[in-house]
Amino acid sequence: MRILATLLTVLVLGCGTSPQHDPTASEGGAVAFVGANVVPMDREGVLRDHTVVVRGDRIESIAPASSASIPAGARQIDASGSFLLPGLAEMHGHIPPPTASPELIEDTLFLYVAAGVTTVRGMLGAPGQLDLKERAARGEIVAPNLYLAGPSFSGNSISSPEEAIEKVRLQKSEGWDLLKVHPGLTRAEYDAMARTANELGMRFGGHVPAEVGLVHAIEMGQETFDHVDGYVEHLGPPDAALDEGKLAAIVEKTRSAGAWIVPTMALWETLLGSADPEKLASYSELRYMPRATVESWKEAHRRRLASPSADPRLARRIVENRTRILRALHEGGVPILMGTDAPQQFSVPGFSIHRELPRMEAAGMSPWEILATGTRNVGRYFADHDRFGTVAAGERADLILVGGNPLEALGNLEDLEGVMVGGRWLGREQIDARLAAIAARRAAE
Repeated sequence: MRILATLLTVLVLGCGTSPQHDPTASEGGAVAFVGANVVPMDREGVLRDHTVVVRGDRIESIAPASSASIPAGARQIDASGSFLLPGLAEMHGHIPPPTASPELIEDTLFLYVAAGVTTVRGMLGAPGQLDLKERAARGEIVAPNLYLAGPSFSGNSISSPEEAIEKVRLQKSEGWDLLKVHPGLTRAEYDAMARTANELGMRFGGHVPAEVGLVHAIEMGQETFDHVDGYVEHLGPPDAALDEGKLAAIVEKTRSAGAWIVPTMALWETLLGSADPEKLASYSELRYMPRATVESWKEAHRRRLASPSADPRLARRIVENRTRILRALHEGGVPILMGTDAPQQFSVPGFSIHRELPRMEAAGMSPWEILATGTRNVGRYFADHDRFGTVAAGERADLILVGGNPLEALGNLEDLEGVMVGGRWLGREQIDARLAAIAARRAAE
């Protein structure tokens, strides 16, 4: 039984109208972060007391503060004592469909930015979202950089190999960035999709349909395996200890194929029923979500725990196995991409990244290695699109300024002093003001 696939629940969020473009954000002129401790992420370590100059949407220069040249008229941000690093990425994220209210769509995009997420790979497209991507790119709304999968390939959306081929060609012509794979495809449908995508240079990722299996999906060129999908099933009964030899073999096959992993570990603890319901309900960021959505999350978790089939011991075993699998993949050289599947149950856009970090640490990853999954690795993944993910001249100016060194404690990422997306700067006061407005609207619902 495909335990993980049956737990999949993609939630569509509810309603409202939100503020438009933030007029106080930086608009194309030079900005200088003066005296920052730079975490460049093109190498491990900190460049102490440096000045980073941004012009337009690009990093123009980085140099010791004592010798840096700051352009005349540049906006100067005192970053002394603070740490400047690339913005983070949500590599399995969602945004509400265009049928949702403008307020909800814009609030969701803002929440990502407000928590330091400057890039989102959207993994469930809907007609009209490419227009939203363009609006975000033009700076009409405060939003991360968006890379979007089209409407998914699943047992509900595809009924023949011919239909799969037609849908790949359509999504390629429409301009989607990748294809999303959901459960339910037959092997023939999956293969038709994969072969056509490979012919057209269209990347695809997501789930592993049961009839396809992990090994075949890797061999057909699936690029990302989100939620570590397919690995627990491939390695044997979920309540058994992992076969270390078989684990080593599938890790090597994954690495050799050049595939990537998007773990979403925290969410899967919730969906498996091993997360503490009181702790989940206490998350402070829930105040930014529609009240009806939060109540539906709580009810879903109550039903999950009360189900006659609920097995806390089995849930804990699967979580332990998933952690062991992630550790093996990481140690085996398989590249990891940061992702949480937000917004999903108790995974609030942007803020869910901070719930994910301890799970990655539990899998043996160091703070620098974890940061790399949301910065330099993402830049590598999207290298054909743009240059970003490190603090270096010529890179897209997606930056976050935090009060403490994240290489010493990842919790310092929550001490956020400001965010820059494509050269547009939002300081802490701006972020807090809009967050307060969102929370106020939610409380009044």
